[in-house]
Amino acid sequence: MKLTSVMFAAILVVGTGLSMHGAMAQQNGISRTDLLQEAISVPGREAVQVRVDFEPGSVSINHSHPGEEIAYVLEGTLEYTLEGQKPVTLKAGQALFIPSGVAHLAKNVGSDKASELATYIVESGKTLVEPVK
Repeated sequence: MKLTSVMFAAILVVGTGLSMHGAMAQQNGISRTDLLQEAISVPGREAVQVRVDFEPGSVSINHSHPGEEIAYVLEGTLEYTLEGQKPVTLKAGQALFIPSGVAHLAKNVGSDKASELATYIVESGKTLVEPVK
């Protein structure tokens, strides 16, 4: 019985990691490093943390998330455009709150690499990045 439980837990962890990895597939000039994915005390929610690195001029797809995001700029200069709002430019040490379901994109507007630490509180089992037209 213990072996079956351990195998089930291993399959669950691998499956969860792969679904997050698939959702965070690399784009041209943008790379993502999965750092953390853990259930939290709120049923049906999990915390996810990802480092996103942008080459100069790189821009993300327009997308949304099934929960909240806090984007903290680690280095460089990133411009964020949230649906229905004027673009906002952040430099290293600044952060932005992005509400659940709000379409947005990020662009490296500096001449060097830019990086952010993206922290999400999202619905468990949902695709992390949903493209928006």
